[in-house]
Order: sequence, then C-alpha cells, then structure tokens
Amino acid sequence: MGDLIEAMRTRVSVRSYADRPVEQSVKEKIRGLLDAHSQGPFGNRVRLTLIDLSNLEQSETRRLGTYGFINGARLYVASVVSQRQGAMQDTGYCLEQVIIRITHLGLGTCWLGGTFKRASFAQRLGLSNDEVIPAISPIGYASDKRTVRERMLRRFVGADQRKPWAELFYAGAMNSPLPKEAAGEYAAALECLRLAPSASNLQPWRIVRSKEGNVFHFLLKRTPSSRKLWSAADLQLVDMGIAMSHFELAVRESGLRGTWNVGELDFDRGRAEYVISWVAK
Repeated sequence: MGDLIEAMRTRVSVRSYADRPVEQSVKEKIRGLLDAHSQGPFGNRVRLTLIDLSNLEQSETRRLGTYGFINGARLYVASVVSQRQGAMQDTGYCLEQVIIRITHLGLGTCWLGGTFKRASFAQRLGLSNDEVIPAISPIGYASDKRTVRERMLRRFVGADQRKPWAELFYAGAMNSPLPKEAAGEYAAALECLRLAPSASNLQPWRIVRSKEGNVFHFLLKRTPSSRKLWSAADLQLVDMGIAMSHFELAVRESGLRGTWNVGELDFDRGRAEYVISWVAK
C-alpha cells in the first residue's frame, strides 16, 4: 500500500490541537506543498496560504473566528480563488492534495467551509474583488483528547460512517450498482474516494464507470438545501474536487495512468449534475 493511500484511509478530522508548536522545518515543507499544488484540473489557480498565528495569544487566535469548532490551532491553510467556472472543484482538489500530504507528515487537519468567519481571514489574505475563500483548514499536532463538543459533533454528522458502494458507484448507468469485486485494479482508488471528507458528511459524489470500463464519470447528487446552508461558497462542488483528488492520488499510487476530461454522457443522469470524467490510458 502506498503512503498516500494509507494517509487517505487513516485520516480523521482533528478539531482539538496539542500545545506543541509545528517545527519550522515542517512549516517550510508545508509552504512547498502549497506552491506545488496550486493548479486544478479545470485550469483555475488556487492561492493556498499558510497563516501562522504562533506568536499570538490564544485569545487573539480565537478572535480569528472558527466559532469554537477548533481548539488550540496556531497554523491554518486558507484557499483563495477567483469566481470562475470550475473554481470550487479546483479548490477542493488542490487543498486536499495538500491535506493528504500534511497527514503523511504526521499532522492533523480539518476541512472548514461553513464554520469560520470569512471576513476575519479575508483581512489577512488581501482579497481582490472577484476572489472568495471557499475553505480553510487548521494544521497541527492532534490533542490526546477530544472535547465534549467535538465528540458530539462527530456523532451528529456520523463522521466515521460512509455510504455503501451500492449508493456511490455504478456500472454503465445510474441504476446499475458496481459490485466491489468488479472494480478490479480500480478498487483501491474507489475505496479512497468513498472515504473522502465532505461538508456535513453528505458524500454527494456518484461515479459511473463506462461500459467499456476505461472512463469514470463524476456526478454530483445535491442535497436540496445545500446552497442555502452554505451561501458563501458552493461546498458540494468543493466536495467533488476532494473526491477527484482522492481518486487521482490513489490511481497514480496504484501505478495506473489517466487524465481528466469534460465530455459527453451516454446514459440518463437524472437530477445529478455532471462534473468531469477520468479517462484511463
């Protein structure tokens, strides 16, 4: 099993951080990751910035604004992108590429899309008129104990639960589930996708493998209330980018090749939104 596949399988959201500073050498590695993963499959450049609050008092870090969902974090990575076609997907893709590699470094992270004060972060990031902050993540060493609030939140969203294969993966059409044993060399990549994090753990992705078996179509099955819940950014499109990132990382670490392409569907997608396809080579 590859290192990044293992990181995807073992990563959990961390909301409570130990009072242990992240070493300067590790911060430099993180900055290198942010620079290396700033371009998404849809062609948007995602500005990923490390916000270091190490020299601030805890009371000052709290005022930055994560509504009490995060405790003890002194480092954050913030995503900034211009509002263009595919920007949300590229944000999810790029930031998750970084988060999985940060996990491999032994640090904790937590996707935040609807539970932080964007205005507070915007002041530090110098946004232009067409830029938004779709999501951020704290970075740090996980605390040995979870807070009561964190434990309650994980139970509420079912953080350790994932939808079964039959609800997520299909063969040729959206009414024909893909059995896990039929996934062949792509089983590990699809399982990593299944484990991907998503806003409120809604897991909105649906994947249809072509009848020929060499194309994987990514579709979004929206939660009807999602746009009202998260008006500042389309977090379910961000989720699709996260899913794309997991799939590609696992595909490449499994020694397979392919590329992203926006094409045409030859099946009825119903109310699902077509996003993109992975074409194997």
